[in-house]
Amino acid sequence: MQVTIDKNSGYCFGVEFAIKMAEDEMEQADKLYCLGDIVHNDMEVKRLAEKGLVVIDREQLSELNDCKVLIRAHGEPPETYRTAIENNIELIDASCPVVLKLQHRVKTAFDKMEREKGQIVIYGKKGHAEVIGLTGQTLEKAIVVMEDSDLEKIDYSRPVTLFSQTTKSTKGFYELSRKIEERIQTEKGKVETVDFNANDSICRQVSNREPQLQKFSKENDVIVFVSGKKSSNGKALYQVCLAENERSYFVENETELNREWFNSDDKVGICGATSTPMWLMEQVKNYLESLEENALPA
Repeated sequence: MQVTIDKNSGYCFGVEFAIKMAEDEMEQADKLYCLGDIVHNDMEVKRLAEKGLVVIDREQLSELNDCKVLIRAHGEPPETYRTAIENNIELIDASCPVVLKLQHRVKTAFDKMEREKGQIVIYGKKGHAEVIGLTGQTLEKAIVVMEDSDLEKIDYSRPVTLFSQTTKSTKGFYELSRKIEERIQTEKGKVETVDFNANDSICRQVSNREPQLQKFSKENDVIVFVSGKKSSNGKALYQVCLAENERSYFVENETELNREWFNSDDKVGICGATSTPMWLMEQVKNYLESLEENALPA
C-alpha cells in the first residue's frame, strides 16, 4: 500500500503564526490564556494545553486582570480590546492579517451602509469566532447568512453589501451572491451598482486548496481526510474530496481508521484542513504503514 501526504495540506499562515506566538510566549511563562480554542483541532489544543495554554471564553476574560491573553488567528470584535484596556490585560494579538484587513473593510462598508440605509451581509457560520469579530465591526447589525432560509432576513428594497468569512467555499459564495442579486431584481425590477456590492473576501490560501484537493483526490484510490470535527474549513474541504472520490473518509485521528476501507494495493492519500497539524497527518500515515499486509483485504 502506497501512502502519500498532500504537500498542500496543513496549517495556513494565520494558524501557524498564532501557534508560533503561543509557543514563544510559553517559553517565558508557565501559563498563557487563549481566548477560545487556538485552532479547531482537539489534539493540537491538548498538546498546547500540556505546555501551559489555558483556553478561556469571553465571560472569563472579563473576570481576569493583570495577565497576558492570546488572540487567535480568527480575530476579535472591538469589545474584546475594550475589556483588555479596562482590566489591564496585555493582549498577544495573533489575528491573521487577512482577517484584520477584512475587519477593516467591513467597518468601512458598514459606515457607508449606515449613511445609505443599507445592510451588511456576511456569508458565514453564525457564532463562528471569525464571524463574531466581523459582526462586531457593525455594532452587531450585520446579517449572517449560510442557508437559503437565512436569505429571508435581508430587506431587498435596501442596498446590500456582501462579504464572506475567509474560510468559506468560493462556490458557495458565488451561488449565494447570485441568489441575492436575483431577489433584488425581483424586488426592484433591475439591479444597479448602488443596490448590490459583492466582495469575495475568501482567503486565497484557503480557496486555492479546492482545485489542489480535487487533483489529489483523483490521483489516489482512497482519501483519508484528517480534521477536527469543529472545523468549518475541514467540513467544506472534505466535501471537495468526496465529490471527486467516493472512497473519501473523514477522521479526527488514526484511532478512527477502519481497516475495511483499504486494500493492500491501494494508493492512499492523506490530506487535511487549514487547522490540521502536519504532525497529526504524519501520525495517521505511520499508523497505516504499520498495518501488516495480511491484515488488509487483498
